[in-house]
Amino acid sequence: MTITVPTPTSVEAAYALIKPHIHTTPLLTNRTLNIFASTPQSPSALAGTKWEGQEPAKPKINFFFKAENLQRIGAFKVRGAFHALIRLIEREGEEEVRKRGVVTHSSGNHAQALSLASSTLNIPAYIVMPKISTPSKIAGTQSYGAEVLFSGSTSVEREAVVADVQKRTGAILVPPYDDFDIICGQGTVALETEKQYAELVEGSPALSVHDTGSGKALDAVITPVGGGGLNSGVATFFSDKSTKVFGAEPSFEGADDCARGLAAGSRIDSVKTLTIADGLRTPVGIINWEIISDKSKVAGVYSATEEQIKAAMRLVLERMKVVVEPSAVVGLAVCLFNEEFRRVVEEEAGSEGWDVGIVFSGGNTTVEAIGKLFSS
Repeated sequence: MTITVPTPTSVEAAYALIKPHIHTTPLLTNRTLNIFASTPQSPSALAGTKWEGQEPAKPKINFFFKAENLQRIGAFKVRGAFHALIRLIEREGEEEVRKRGVVTHSSGNHAQALSLASSTLNIPAYIVMPKISTPSKIAGTQSYGAEVLFSGSTSVEREAVVADVQKRTGAILVPPYDDFDIICGQGTVALETEKQYAELVEGSPALSVHDTGSGKALDAVITPVGGGGLNSGVATFFSDKSTKVFGAEPSFEGADDCARGLAAGSRIDSVKTLTIADGLRTPVGIINWEIISDKSKVAGVYSATEEQIKAAMRLVLERMKVVVEPSAVVGLAVCLFNEEFRRVVEEEAGSEGWDVGIVFSGGNTTVEAIGKLFSS
């Protein structure tokens, strides 16, 4: 099977189409988190790992946080949903798409995104969500007028309900991540990030690790990896640039399928995990894998434990005063606690260090969920 993958040009074209429908989210910095990331881990933190007894890595990292938690519906997913639906209407015709409607499956953020896009463009939408989805994500999806149907939590269970909906309604599938147009839409996060970084360091060079911010590009960007739509889109945009792209996953109950697949040399097509990073419980898609497994586009994928994700989330909540969901901070957790990644930064950046972009992918959580997470 021949797989057509997006290009930087296709990401730029997607941005022109969706810009009227999305927010340009801010790029944030935080000196305290820069200091934490640039401080070696304690020997006790490395106890029980393969780094035990070794000198901790001493990377220098300055962060630039792309706040997609402040995007419409509270997540980056709205970018891909609008782009995919606009392109679908272009191909099939508005009358045909409106007659049949669209269907997807999602734990919450793509669900809300497609529901909003469908409502905006006056297209019926059927959304299959796992029964264990966050209640606020279910309510958000329903608030935009989509018909919500429930399923089990695995991708196989979700897809079975989607098939039933299609048989009943003829609805057209808009995949949550394994789709050319979705990937292009998500890649627009990178386009904005690059432009905003250049403007920030031009105006305030001290925000950068480099002697002068002027004319520099981000050294690296790290995004969460679930189905891989965001990571593959960001990697596509930066594929002809100097910025390195990395992925971040939870390690709990095999949620690090992408990293394990890269190590084994083949894509893992099934994941069953109840990681707290609920937006990352799906296997990497086929098109997404084609991009992420290309070492010229994605430099590596690293993982973080549940406790590390919670620690990173606490820092964002308390030090940045920014509301994020667990999935959004996995990249930050990798930068703070994954010794392998930290050694990569130290070795490749030397004493100068790296400016690292972190994509906060979403902020769809509740006070109750946060309280429960930190009470255990």
